Amino acid sequence: MKNIPSHFSPLHYKLEYKDYLESYSCGRIDIYGLDAQEYWCGKHEYSVAPMRSEDWNRFSAWLYEMQTEELWSYEKLIEHFQYYNKADIRWDVK
Repeated sequence: MKNIPSHFSPLHYKLEYKDYLESYSCGRIDIYGLDAQEYWCGKHEYSVAPMRSEDWNRFSAWLYEMQTEELWSYEKLIEHFQYYNKADIRWDVK
């Protein structure tokens, strides 16, 4: 290990392994068909925090069929999905 600074020495590296029992997903909700004067190109989006992948999959399927006459808030979408699903979304709270 000649000419290698000591802070790069393999003895200074600590290996860490984590085994996750749950799968999490996150992303965004893309919204189309809005007033182009008010929203850029008639589009908008909401960021979605990490949630259990099973909930994400149900939420995505539910959103795929969702159509409204006006733009719903992020909170209203979550509230209506949880009511429809009869269960709370399991968010990653770490």
